[in-house]
Amino acid sequence: MASPRLETYCCPNRDAATELILTFQPGVFCGVCTGSASVSLLLSILQLLPKQGQSPRKMPKASSSSTILLLISACDIFGGLGIIFRSTIWLSFPDFIANISVINGTDVWPTAFCVGSAMWIQLLYSAGFWWLFCYAVDSYLVVRRSAGLSTIVLYHMMAWGLAVLLCVEGIAMLYYPSVASCENGLEHAIPHYITTYAPLLLVLVANPILFRRTITAVASLLKGRQGIYTENERRLGTEIQIRFFKIMLVFVICWSSNIINEILLFYLEMQPDINGSHLKNVRNAALITWIIMGVLNPMQSFLFTLAFYGWTGWKLDLKWRKREIPWESLSTSTVGENAYPSPIGSSVNFQNSLRDSKKTTIASSHQIDEALSMLSEGSDDSTVEIHISSELHDLDGNDADVE
Repeated sequence: MASPRLETYCCPNRDAATELILTFQPGVFCGVCTGSASVSLLLSILQLLPKQGQSPRKMPKASSSSTILLLISACDIFGGLGIIFRSTIWLSFPDFIANISVINGTDVWPTAFCVGSAMWIQLLYSAGFWWLFCYAVDSYLVVRRSAGLSTIVLYHMMAWGLAVLLCVEGIAMLYYPSVASCENGLEHAIPHYITTYAPLLLVLVANPILFRRTITAVASLLKGRQGIYTENERRLGTEIQIRFFKIMLVFVICWSSNIINEILLFYLEMQPDINGSHLKNVRNAALITWIIMGVLNPMQSFLFTLAFYGWTGWKLDLKWRKREIPWESLSTSTVGENAYPSPIGSSVNFQNSLRDSKKTTIASSHQIDEALSMLSEGSDDSTVEIHISSELHDLDGNDADVE
């Protein structure tokens, strides 16, 4: 699991609330984290591998949205690997872990492991939060037809850059001027907690707003594509709305326990004696949410693949398939078009101008279908409906040309 308490635990003068949760059944807690992260890791990889009988997703072009979804899964998978590595070391070498935050001037490896593993986990999950925010932004921009492959570079700069910047800044403020002096005052701890929870809170607040605006824009697109809002268009809009709802539901389930746990621990820190009998229920609630975090945080990887793609099945298809190269089909179609030159004449030129205007209309329709395909990727039914509607629209245009 990912919590700023893990970095605080590396301090020799850690606060009483952090001491309470991290010394409560550490073997059980690390076992829970290892089991949850391992199951999530295996199922996530199984979800992403190609399956037998599964038709490859055909997109008009590689979309930034599909790339972002894979990057979110990658951040969660590598973050889960960090949880497995840290928890395994804690279980396998208890004497090594016992030396964490003991500053004796000779053995610095336990503290280095504590800080390094905590930064690894925090950085990757923080990057996943930023990528999730980028996905909401990209979904809205795609519908508005102002996003493309070029924006993925900007997303990389924002997601990785802000994740590294906030992680390094928070750690530097916590451990300044050295690990031995961290947690001596609020000026050390508060910036660290802010930089940790800022991207999480951003996703909780901004993503629902962006998703809602995207759904509204999708409805307008569907109405404008053929001038009517049929049952197919309504079903497609519902599919996209359900997809966004699943993403936010998974995020809230996996991370709401972190927020609740942090509120409880801050409340305990403000008390003169956290071991008082009147605080027993608060301590128990903090310990329960701490264990829940160890289960739900690593499971985000698998749950997100379910939200993105649905259950893809067990039967793997590891055979190599030759994919059509885009420029091969382009060159073939170009040759076919230029094989028979048109005769020169005023009537032919007039017909060509009409055909060009119809092609422009069809191209605009294809842009709308492309945007909807990006948003509904992972839902085969919705993608099929888009392409069927597009093909029917093209056939109508071709019939008009023949007439």
